[in-house]
Amino acid sequence: MSQAPAALHPVDRVPKPGRLTVLSIQHVLAFYAGAVVVPLVVAGGLRLDAYTTMHLINADLFTCGIATLIQSVGFWKVGVRLPIIQGVTTTAVSPMIAIGLAVTGPAGGVDGLPMIYGAIIVSGIFTFIAAPFFARIIRFFPPVVIGTVLATMGITLLGVSAGDIINRVDEASPPMPIAMRDLGYAALTLVIIIIVQRFFKGFLGTISVLLGLVIGTAVALILGDASFSQVSEASAFGFTTPFYFGLPQFSATACISMIIVMIITMVETTGDVFAAGEIVSKRITRNHIAAALRADGLSTTLGGIFNSFPYTCFAQNVGLVRLTRVKSRWVVALAGVFMIVLGLIPKAGAIVAAIPAPVLGGASLALFANVALVGFQTLGRVDLADTRNAVILTTSLGLAMLVSFKPDIANVFPSWAQIFFASGVTVGSITAIVLNLLFFHVGPKRGENIALSPTGRRVSLGQINAMDKDAFVRTFTTLYNGATWPLERAWERRPFTDVGQLKEILQDAALSASSTDQDALVQNYPDIVEMLVADEDQARAISQDVGSFALGDIEGDQREQLEALSASYRDKFGIPFVVCLERMDSVDDIIEQGLHRLENSPAMERIVAIGEVGEVVSDRFDIMLADANPVRTAWARKFEQLN
Repeated sequence: MSQAPAALHPVDRVPKPGRLTVLSIQHVLAFYAGAVVVPLVVAGGLRLDAYTTMHLINADLFTCGIATLIQSVGFWKVGVRLPIIQGVTTTAVSPMIAIGLAVTGPAGGVDGLPMIYGAIIVSGIFTFIAAPFFARIIRFFPPVVIGTVLATMGITLLGVSAGDIINRVDEASPPMPIAMRDLGYAALTLVIIIIVQRFFKGFLGTISVLLGLVIGTAVALILGDASFSQVSEASAFGFTTPFYFGLPQFSATACISMIIVMIITMVETTGDVFAAGEIVSKRITRNHIAAALRADGLSTTLGGIFNSFPYTCFAQNVGLVRLTRVKSRWVVALAGVFMIVLGLIPKAGAIVAAIPAPVLGGASLALFANVALVGFQTLGRVDLADTRNAVILTTSLGLAMLVSFKPDIANVFPSWAQIFFASGVTVGSITAIVLNLLFFHVGPKRGENIALSPTGRRVSLGQINAMDKDAFVRTFTTLYNGATWPLERAWERRPFTDVGQLKEILQDAALSASSTDQDALVQNYPDIVEMLVADEDQARAISQDVGSFALGDIEGDQREQLEALSASYRDKFGIPFVVCLERMDSVDDIIEQGLHRLENSPAMERIVAIGEVGEVVSDRFDIMLADANPVRTAWARKFEQLN
């Protein structure tokens, strides 16, 4: 079969120039307010003058653009290559202010900045080195943890939207009456977004947030509540030079504080990457997490060099991807280029800064709510009837809301501990992680069942060892699509010392069989094309493996390639083309593997096909564990595959 050009995954497709530009600008506008709030708050905490504050904003935008390109475009093993915008993590705000004031005293000033940047550089290097090791412990972040973090993130960020809507930067701002006009601008923006999503499809439907921002700002201009006067006052060009405030200084205490910040940020980035993967229908593996965290580490190191701050994935832009359903990473890559331009041209940044806060608040309300929705969708796949999961969710969410509603609680703790209580997201994330460890990884474990008996009763390893041959075969009959002889061979190797040994024996039972038995066994399995083109009900009847993760929609040319591949494979080898879907990221990966396997000899391909059967058996055994233990959902297996 001649190899046809493989269809690109939606993540890798490049929209037409006009559409690409407008969608990228929308991402920049959605990102801008959250990006500049950190330098504004840090500058206020350190009592920096207006010129220094503007320099920090320019440096932030410039480095945000570079960080976004690193994450979305990627190189080597750096960057997850998903539509993810990088921005400054708000978790670092309190520690940075504390480090700066420890140097300068209450008077503040720029003298504390070199110590801050030294700590940022060290924490960035730590994150880059630790990335692959963190990805290996991702099993400690199952859906109940990830879902709780995302839901908490979205809900607590709504407070930021509320502050913008009432035109108040933070709780420390002097109390002011809430203006009906401010509420009107926010409501107008939100209503426009809803109307566009309801009545428009195609391109217009994807730029609903941008239209809301533009129309809301235009109305404010007409009514005299917005002005572009600051554009003429801004410089035409400005570039942040490395170590602008002096060579970095290093303190053990400061470095440890920022490393703690980055560990917390790793959890947030992991949640955002999983959310983005779900939205764009791309399976997230351990390597993806490691690549994303390396990008965080490299970007944070550059932030310390270019007078900026630590970086992480921006949740509001993940929400925008879900809202617009535009999955191309090149949209956010171009947004990164625009951010670099904004960082170099203060006048361009001043134009964006002219958007009234209530208008931004109305738009961000929709974005942050979508982040929470992704968290709720994740939690919907968790067995909340299990008390342990329920306790993790309710306790984490409750403490997160407590800190969000009463942020002064952080002041009760020593300064070194305030980082853990600085935001609801931090408290909720740490609580979810700790409780998950307590309930599922510390001490004796409950519910260690292996499978369901034919009568639906959960059976343990000891009960499996005590089964006769017929009962054992009936219990595991689905593993080999009804073939009994591999299970009979596995039964003869009792007793099984642990679950891992049982899985290995079941997986390897067919490897020592004769070639005739192996060919007959492979014939029991459905062809990959039959599995992939089936609808959900048909797929469930054909195989347990279909739907275990998202492969994305199969397009017409992909279907033709699959059918041609399947026919060529059967003509050459006389057996169906069997593939374990769990190790495939996309339809294109299946096509690529099939073309490679067509080059094998019949004897070699028999070995490969039996190996695929073994992988299917392993995958189905994991499904049995999920069914036998309520805490193990089928969706959770996606995360277990990262180990």
